Amino acid sequence: MKKLINDPADVVADALRGMAAAHPRLRVDHENRVVFRGDAPVQGKVGLVSGGGAGHEPMHGGFVGPGMLDAACAGEVFTSPVPDQMVAATQGVDGGAGVLHIVKNYTGDVMNFEMAAELVAAESGTEVVTVVVDDDVAVQDSLYTAGRRGVGTTVLLEKIVGAAAEEGRPLAAVADLARRIDDSGRSMGMALTSCTVPAAGKPTFELPEGEMEIGIGIHGEPGRRRVPIAPARDVAAMLVEPILADHTFSDGVICFVNGLGGTPLIELYVVYAEVAAILEKSGIGIARSLVGPYMTSLEMAGCSVTLLQADDELLRLWDAPVDTPGLRWGA
Repeated sequence: MKKLINDPADVVADALRGMAAAHPRLRVDHENRVVFRGDAPVQGKVGLVSGGGAGHEPMHGGFVGPGMLDAACAGEVFTSPVPDQMVAATQGVDGGAGVLHIVKNYTGDVMNFEMAAELVAAESGTEVVTVVVDDDVAVQDSLYTAGRRGVGTTVLLEKIVGAAAEEGRPLAAVADLARRIDDSGRSMGMALTSCTVPAAGKPTFELPEGEMEIGIGIHGEPGRRRVPIAPARDVAAMLVEPILADHTFSDGVICFVNGLGGTPLIELYVVYAEVAAILEKSGIGIARSLVGPYMTSLEMAGCSVTLLQADDELLRLWDAPVDTPGLRWGA
């Protein structure tokens, strides 16, 4: 195992120390491993909280700041945060307008966020609403999920809903918007290599030379099938076609090509070009794009494609200012 770490047991704590040093406008609760926007709680604003296992950076802590999340809690690598962390995050962003939990559909995340919401409601009476993201079309049930996994749409949802919360919309409206985005987004991923969790010290799964996994999960969960390595145009078709078969898209999509951590940007743009060509042939116009490693799987080589059907409102909220370590424009 070759990694730029100190001790495998300290990776998350050390990374959070580095994040605090690199981004002083954020506030990091090292005891609870929660990243807060520096001005949290913002009075009168719906608080947005997300989180999950570490190893997917910049998801979620890198998306904390004005225009996006108010807090994110980090579990151990590929392991859900515990309810106490989520309680601390929720209480720390409660500005009197309620709190929205944005949860990727993984069993541990869903269970622990649900428990945290109940604890907060019982202790303080704060209204907490949960929206679960389940956009992965690859498989219905996986190693860590009942139903579809939550993947790339989460990034787009956190940005758009973050802008809506920044406008001062009430909790019910923010939650409804989040559900609409989840309903309108679909994703599919693939991997060329496995990744190595520091505490394990060995690859999460074996992927023979000359093969790739289609429909992989962000923790290395199996996908639909293993096939011989193919050119980028064929890979793009293997990812886009199941998305188009699962949901009806028209002009005005947000197209997100995500890197899983070990794929260089030049290759992601090769894939994006092929995805754009497929969409053009299908009569689907791209209104906005995002290309880069925003929801990673440690050093896994591979990518995912996310399509979100947008409208004028969603595009306006997407374009609204955001100021986080992972996304920043107009600020």
